[in-house]
Amino acid sequence: MDEARNEQPRRPVSVPWVVGAPARGERLVMMTAYDFSQARLVEQAGADIVLVGDSLAMVVLGHDDTLSVTVDEMLHHVRAVRRGVEKSLLVADMPYGSFHLGRRRTVAEAVRFIKEAGAQAVKIEGRRPETVAALTAAEIPVMAHLGLTPQSIHRLGGFRVQGRGKGPRTELLEAARELEAAGAFSLVLECVPADLAAEVTATLEIPTIGIGAGPDCDGQVLVFHDLLGLEDRLSPRFVRRYAELGSAARQALSAFAADVREGRFPSSDESYDDPALHGADPIRKIYG
Repeated sequence: MDEARNEQPRRPVSVPWVVGAPARGERLVMMTAYDFSQARLVEQAGADIVLVGDSLAMVVLGHDDTLSVTVDEMLHHVRAVRRGVEKSLLVADMPYGSFHLGRRRTVAEAVRFIKEAGAQAVKIEGRRPETVAALTAAEIPVMAHLGLTPQSIHRLGGFRVQGRGKGPRTELLEAARELEAAGAFSLVLECVPADLAAEVTATLEIPTIGIGAGPDCDGQVLVFHDLLGLEDRLSPRFVRRYAELGSAARQALSAFAADVREGRFPSSDESYDDPALHGADPIRKIYG
């Protein structure tokens, strides 16, 4: 059924369409993208939602965590992804510090993602129902995010599974209900026990999207670089690698380097001559 859906002409995905997915029995597919070419690939693959995640701090910019990425850096990448997305819903992560300094500034920063970069929604980490309500009141759709929230790694003590034990479990359930009541249209659950994610999913009317949260969420998301084998510094248990493009790329690049050093590249077929010397038409295409 999924293959047939990918082959059919697609209508633009909207926030109401995402909200209604569980009632229709449709599982949501979300993937990250950080530039134009990645955006085209994930949309062509059938992604319902394209997330420009603050994970770009790690997989694109080379930082050790997500805390260093700025609003301007995020905007730059959201604009690039916007040019490659036609049908999928484009969601932008609001980076650390962009929604921590008061309601007015939070709304102003979120407006930039919508107005300047073309995002259709923003994602906010943590138990912040007041922030979600303020953004929703400003006509900005909000995707919430609970469980392991990477922007909180110092408070959490690192990248750890969340929601284990009676107290943390109850707290996460309460937080999920608060965020839904505040107006969030969906909820990412990251690195929580599968049975807890299933309970949250059954409790809420808005869809849940899991990453390391078991199979019972209404949808799933993975980072582009993780699922394609481009990121080799970290290997979370929840990642399934659908390709090993990092290894393939290294092999291709090494082959190019060897061919250059040994004089095998370029060949005569990959070089240009001067047609005028042979009485031919001097107008030749560079490509083709």
